[in-house]
Amino acid sequence: MKKITAIALLIALNITPVFAAESMPKQFKSMAAKSKLSDDYKYAYVNMNWWDNFNDDILNNYIEKAVLNNYDLKMAAISVDEYYQNVRLQFSHELPNANIGLTSAYTKLPAMLGGEKEWQFIAPAMASYEVDLFLKNRDKTKSVKKLYEASKFDERAAYISVASAVGTTYLNIVKLDKIINIQEEIVASRKTIYDLMLMRNIEGITSTADTVRANKAYMAGTSDLLELKKQREKLLNQLAVLIGESPENSSELVRADLDKISYNTKMPEQIPSEVIVQRPDYLRAEKMVEKAGIDVRVARKDFLPTINLNGIALFNSGNFGSLLTTSNALAALAGGLTLPLFTGGARIANLKLKKDQYERILQDYYKTNITAIQEVNDAMSAIRLDEEKMSLTVKQANLEARDYKFNESRYNQGVISKLDLIQQKENLLVMNKLLANQKTECLVDYIGLYKATGTKL
Repeated sequence: MKKITAIALLIALNITPVFAAESMPKQFKSMAAKSKLSDDYKYAYVNMNWWDNFNDDILNNYIEKAVLNNYDLKMAAISVDEYYQNVRLQFSHELPNANIGLTSAYTKLPAMLGGEKEWQFIAPAMASYEVDLFLKNRDKTKSVKKLYEASKFDERAAYISVASAVGTTYLNIVKLDKIINIQEEIVASRKTIYDLMLMRNIEGITSTADTVRANKAYMAGTSDLLELKKQREKLLNQLAVLIGESPENSSELVRADLDKISYNTKMPEQIPSEVIVQRPDYLRAEKMVEKAGIDVRVARKDFLPTINLNGIALFNSGNFGSLLTTSNALAALAGGLTLPLFTGGARIANLKLKKDQYERILQDYYKTNITAIQEVNDAMSAIRLDEEKMSLTVKQANLEARDYKFNESRYNQGVISKLDLIQQKENLLVMNKLLANQKTECLVDYIGLYKATGTKL
């Protein structure tokens, strides 16, 4: 009678103190160990050795800062851990679930049952387990684990993207430093031309129209200079954010001279296919295809029955000291099998859905493959053609420099005026601006190839 009363009390009181033992499954210990590695793998993601090709320690320092401080990369790392915890959460469904509790009650039985009054202590222990005979839960865990593995490739892609952005932004800032210096010389030259023409206009040697045109050229040059400075400030702010620093201090970011930066490694004549299939987006697409295949298998297994085992042990005593004894125990073990007979076509629709998703993900995998080849070919073509264009521009710049020296000699001999010499100098300065632009394009092209090959140059 006491045990019956205890069960009734247990149901009525809905015991709330529950204790569950937690431990890390063996298969996750290696995954947890990887999540606690040092930052070395992050530097491996961006292939720091490749950045040495630019011979710029300042650029290398910014890449290292971005690896450690960029907030997008920190979020990418947290996202990986989220997927890892999802794997552990799903794996818990493969294990038995056990709960224990403790409650106490003061009871008074009706007079017809003896009218006893006493304290009772009740300790229930319950366990349940879904027998994974058809490995349905095991496949679900594998599916979630594929997402975790894919998230690692997403993290690697994020590091490559940020490193490429840092390199491109930095090189464009260095280019603007060079162009701004040249533009300041152009503005100074145009100011000198305008002052000379204004004096000649006063003396009646130069027309007012020519003087106005000189003034317009001076104003336009000044406006271009301000636009270049605005672009540089924006890029400096972007660089500060990329390396995890406040944009308020962006003006203090140091950089090298464009003339001292060069890419020292010759472009490979061809990129082996083994490099392309190591790109993080390619590997991620591969994992998603594997996951979709597992999801189809799980959808098929939904047609199979579910087998459950349940057990309960109930300890009931009026004396707390003798609570956990066999004489005060009530135990039961049950097993059951369930099979849905009618679900309105949900299982069939789910299977067809998973098959469609598999086909779509498979097509995305094929697209990723050819897109990777296209991006590598585009990057190699850009390097080859921009270097040819750069070679021609260098020849033009050398000819322009020789022409300026020739006119400088003519000016010293009194053959041409100072005004003519200044105008010739502007032609040389404009050519130097073009040279700075094209050199930077060539350098950025190599970063494009670095990104297209997943850093595996």
